[in-house]
Amino acid sequence: MIHFRSLKINGWLSIILLLAITFITTSCKKKEDVQPQLNVSISAVAFQPNGGVSNVTINSNAKWSTKNPADSWLKLNQMTGSEGNTELKLTATPNTTGISRSAVMIVTADNGQARRLTISQTSYLFPSYNTSPKAPDQTGMNSTAVQLAAKMKLGWNIGNTMESPGSESGWGNPQITESYVKFLKQTGFNAVRLPCSWDWHHLSDRQKATIDPAWLNRVKEVVKYCVDNDMYVLLNIHWDGGWLDQNINAAKKDSVNAKQKAYWEQIATTMRDFDEHLMFASANEPPAENAEQMAILNEYHQTFINSVRSTGGKNSYRVLVVQGPGTDPDKTNNLMNSLPTDQVPNRLMVEVHNYSPSQFTILDNDATWGKMFYYWGTGYHSTIQPDRNPTWGEESEHIRMFTLMKAKFIDKGIPVILGEYGAYKRGNTRNVPLDLPTHNASVDYWNNYVTRQAIQFGLKPFFWDTGGALDRRNNTVLDQGTINALISAGK
Repeated sequence: MIHFRSLKINGWLSIILLLAITFITTSCKKKEDVQPQLNVSISAVAFQPNGGVSNVTINSNAKWSTKNPADSWLKLNQMTGSEGNTELKLTATPNTTGISRSAVMIVTADNGQARRLTISQTSYLFPSYNTSPKAPDQTGMNSTAVQLAAKMKLGWNIGNTMESPGSESGWGNPQITESYVKFLKQTGFNAVRLPCSWDWHHLSDRQKATIDPAWLNRVKEVVKYCVDNDMYVLLNIHWDGGWLDQNINAAKKDSVNAKQKAYWEQIATTMRDFDEHLMFASANEPPAENAEQMAILNEYHQTFINSVRSTGGKNSYRVLVVQGPGTDPDKTNNLMNSLPTDQVPNRLMVEVHNYSPSQFTILDNDATWGKMFYYWGTGYHSTIQPDRNPTWGEESEHIRMFTLMKAKFIDKGIPVILGEYGAYKRGNTRNVPLDLPTHNASVDYWNNYVTRQAIQFGLKPFFWDTGGALDRRNNTVLDQGTINALISAGK
């Protein structure tokens, strides 16, 4: 017998089961039909040099995330988002590196999709100032670096003048006159080092790194004073506010190279017609403490060389001077294991400085790391004030440093300029030595000894003076002991 109640129940179960199967099948089919979706509204964003903001729309049917590949100059308002449309805000800072920069941002979604967004930014690129290159001209440029070094006897720095802020008289010295240059030659010097600033206070258009033409012409006038009087002259970019010295690092090297190129193209073009009496020097005392920084410093020197050579004319053969790290003989010996490449052979010199021991030569107050020395050298120690006698840096130290430079460069046909050196008397300072006669004799002995040894080892000495030894207004000698010490050492 068939029970109608059971048949009815079983029928309902069948219907429910059928509906469940249909639901599951339909759901699975719907999931299979849903495609992973991730769209970025644009594939590339290009910023101008002054930076700015750009909005990008991200559409996804799953959660998404990204990373900032250029967080040093690019900011994002968010790094993750949910399903649907999201507006991503990109903000770029001004680009003052001197070259364009770019990065690729990857947006990834939980549905397995990924999209690329290329971000780029141009820079404030300085214009080329090599606008009138000339064919190479060797007239009056026949000397190699070694031959030119042999012609230089004693050198003199006109310090604290053309490198001072604002003008030549920014640090109290008068403008350089031709009569002063003639006085230098009459005194016994045949070479001048001309420290000079350009970036600090002498730009007519900073955004374009344009040097004021009036300043270029004034520097050219002073160089002409020297060349016309058969004086060799070394023109550099001095500390100049530190734009090079304080940026010997990977982050800043592009912008420094851009400035180095722009400035030297302008300087070299302006001074191009001077003969071999004029030399250019890349920098002053650029610090480098390790191999990585030395490599970057060499890049700056390479830019200097390339920029000068590119202007042609006599600059194609001009002798150029590159500075060791910090112009420190020990660091130069340890780190400067190669020189930049020059297309013209045998036209490079190296520059170092010497103020050893600094406690005697330039320290004007006791420091935490050491006290001032008032006395120096064999036979010049004081019995009246023995606590101010030197504890290091006497004659043997100079012999050691000069020996390093001779073996490293001079013996290999690379002349070395001793671009700065000097010791100075303290009689007019508040730290007057108790044994003043011995102190004065010590200073004269240091200046004579270091000059004489530098020459004997082959270095070309340029005494650092800021107006204390020679009166620049009246062309008279202020410190006869210093002048006698230098002149006698050069004979």
